[in-house]
Amino acid sequence: MIPKELRDEIAPKNIIMIGPTGVGKTEIARRLAKLANAPFLKIEATKFTEVGYVGRDVESMIRDLSELSVNMVKKEQSEEVMEKARLMAEERLLDILLPQRKTPRTQEQEEAADTSREKIRVQFRAGKLNERFVEIEVSDRALPIIEIFSASGLEEMDMQIRDMFGNMLPKKTKKRKVKVKEAFEYLIQEESKKLIDMDKVIKEAIERVEQSGIIFLDEIDKIASRDRTHGPDVSREGVQRDILPIVEGTTVTTKYGMVKTDHILFIAAGAFHMSKPSDLIPELQGRFPIRVELDSLTKDDFYRIITEPENALIKQYRALLETEGVELEFHKEAIEEITEIAQKINEMTENIGARRLYTVMEKLLDDVSFSAPDLNGRRIEITREYVMEKLGEFLEKEDLSRYIL
Repeated sequence: MIPKELRDEIAPKNIIMIGPTGVGKTEIARRLAKLANAPFLKIEATKFTEVGYVGRDVESMIRDLSELSVNMVKKEQSEEVMEKARLMAEERLLDILLPQRKTPRTQEQEEAADTSREKIRVQFRAGKLNERFVEIEVSDRALPIIEIFSASGLEEMDMQIRDMFGNMLPKKTKKRKVKVKEAFEYLIQEESKKLIDMDKVIKEAIERVEQSGIIFLDEIDKIASRDRTHGPDVSREGVQRDILPIVEGTTVTTKYGMVKTDHILFIAAGAFHMSKPSDLIPELQGRFPIRVELDSLTKDDFYRIITEPENALIKQYRALLETEGVELEFHKEAIEEITEIAQKINEMTENIGARRLYTVMEKLLDDVSFSAPDLNGRRIEITREYVMEKLGEFLEKEDLSRYIL
């Protein structure tokens, strides 16, 4: 919405999220990308540790993001052409089921053939032919296996050489006998590939990466050095210097073309309990103007996390046990007790945030999960007493909770 000449000058406001593990830093970034329908890549900053020894080339994150974006646009496009692809695949399938005669036919024979074709179409649409076997031609891409043992930065070369050979070598096809249903799915894929304009897909994907791409750099605190000039910290600083130009804005070569990183949003996150954001090199600090401190989760937050979301833990366990024919019912007081225990154990031992709920729930439902196949058709109620009986001892004995929860 800003005038074009000013638009390019405005740099994205990169963010550093500071907060203990399990507080929802990654989840925030992931939801943000989903809402914006933006290409999103989560990557650990520690992956790039000791560049030149074992770490990955930092530019690989832009290549990965481009790949994700191309797949995202390709998926959207294939959904748009799906209806047309289905109709074309149906025609191809009918040609296989009812081959055309090579010799010229009279008008009566032509009409009879059309009638037979329509009959088969009706049967196919009704699903009556699903179990029949047909012979289709599938592409056989038997490529020479090439492996390249290389220094960091050349890890994509292996893939690129395979792609190159794949495009140079003539495409072979082989015949396969498959069920009609499977053949139809394969033909839909084939037809939708023909309908998608890959040049257009790549152009849109690159634009999406450049204009709305989001990279989530996790564990940024692990590459913050603490005023030492030798030992492992030297390489940590090297990683920061490598990340700097990408955050600042540079052009990266990908197999889809050049990608400018000037307007990609970077969200860095870390616990920062051993180091501080000021331990990062000044140039990198300056590229992250927004600092957000996330509070530790409270008992009320735990209650909402465990019950509200679509994939809430309680709903997950209910669905899992339902597959064994067991109905699981949680009392409100029981859920409150679970969150209370999770909160207390986080205070007693390490604070691992919402991840503690997983360990507590797993221990609580250990016996039920184990004996579920024998409980078919039973209804199990999880009461406050049941929770106390299963987990009470862990609160009294700290060393027990350290090892088990």
